[in-house]
Amino acid sequence: MGTDSIVPREARPYQGRHAGVVTRLTAGIIDAIVVVVLLLAGYVAVNGFLFLLDPRGFRFSEASPVLSVGTWLLVLVVYLSVAWSTTGRSYGCQVMGLRVVSRHGARLRPHVALLRAAFCALVPIGLLLCAGGRRHSSLQDLVLGTSVVYDWRSGPPMRS
Repeated sequence: MGTDSIVPREARPYQGRHAGVVTRLTAGIIDAIVVVVLLLAGYVAVNGFLFLLDPRGFRFSEASPVLSVGTWLLVLVVYLSVAWSTTGRSYGCQVMGLRVVSRHGARLRPHVALLRAAFCALVPIGLLLCAGGRRHSSLQDLVLGTSVVYDWRSGPPMRS
């Protein structure tokens, strides 16, 4: 039983090909929503704890916009770098059948995953570069030697 047997029949022609801008953008939006949900859960947990400490004097804590955006970026970078360095895919990548790999098709090393995550969070417009070209490389891919490929298999990349 080969790896093709676990890949949906309709997806087999795309397995291993470089992903385009629409699929990658969709995965990125899903990941951004995941981070927002994580932050909202953290906000509710912190306020719940504060309520337990002083129910009579409780008021919801106010988060400054600058601190909120900074925290969102930090959580996004940690989330993406851990996901890409361990399995090669975040939740958005999992949903869209994508995997982030090195130029040789292997799992990203932790420092490369961290740099790529920071680059993606701080320069998201770099994704638009993958709309053209045969390899659909974003600015992040070109600078760091990474690729995003269609991969519906579970587990790590074939070459790790």
